[in-house]
Amino acid sequence: MTLPWNPAQYLKFAGSRTRAASELLARVPLEAPPAVVDLGCGPGNSTALLAARWPGARITGVDSSPEMLAAAREAMPGIAWIQGDVASWTPDAPVDLLFANAVLHWLPDHEALLPRLMGCLAPGGVLAVQMPMNGDSPAHRRLRELAGPAGDSGGWRPPLAPEAYYRILAPHASSVDVWETEYQQVMTGLDDIVEWAKGAALLPHLRGLGAEEAEALLARVREGLAGLYAPQPDGKVLFPFKRLFFVATRA
Repeated sequence: MTLPWNPAQYLKFAGSRTRAASELLARVPLEAPPAVVDLGCGPGNSTALLAARWPGARITGVDSSPEMLAAAREAMPGIAWIQGDVASWTPDAPVDLLFANAVLHWLPDHEALLPRLMGCLAPGGVLAVQMPMNGDSPAHRRLRELAGPAGDSGGWRPPLAPEAYYRILAPHASSVDVWETEYQQVMTGLDDIVEWAKGAALLPHLRGLGAEEAEALLARVREGLAGLYAPQPDGKVLFPFKRLFFVATRA
């Protein structure tokens, strides 16, 4: 996917974005995996969690964005960083953990993709995945109404239902753990929701726009969000955000 990723914009909400990765990692049932790959590693915030848990592991970060990888290399020069498309990237040898935090919803055909990824694991290896499941939220519905279709290339896709992922993974796994979490993200106001969306969901819509066109789109989005999220007594806004998780261990 050729999107204009901006590491600084993405990391404006590093705590909220990394929280889901941390909670996914906590459910990975591996003691000391020798080979760990962070698929869609972005600027390395999720990779840092992997390195902290398994300092002796051989860790590789894979991402399609040169901007994100440049930020990751600067933050963690000791990691092997690879520019590649997660949809087709394959390790040289089976690995023990494929960790995919907030990336697979950008890719099509999960019925084929997930069995392929399971096949990249060593026996007993783990595929751990987290994807935003917020496409039906008021903010995202309004965003699509105002911004229009982003096209198939590089556009995020809503994940399948949880039972669909169990059905896809179960033939290849000795165990599959699937769950959902809805976070109540505390934002200072509606502008924060726009800034959040600029880090990921708005990227396909902003791609190719000039500065004036992009600012006009953002203004429409800000105006369209008014009234969707009532401020709390302290003036802040709760931004519900649902995420889907699964951890599958290869048979």
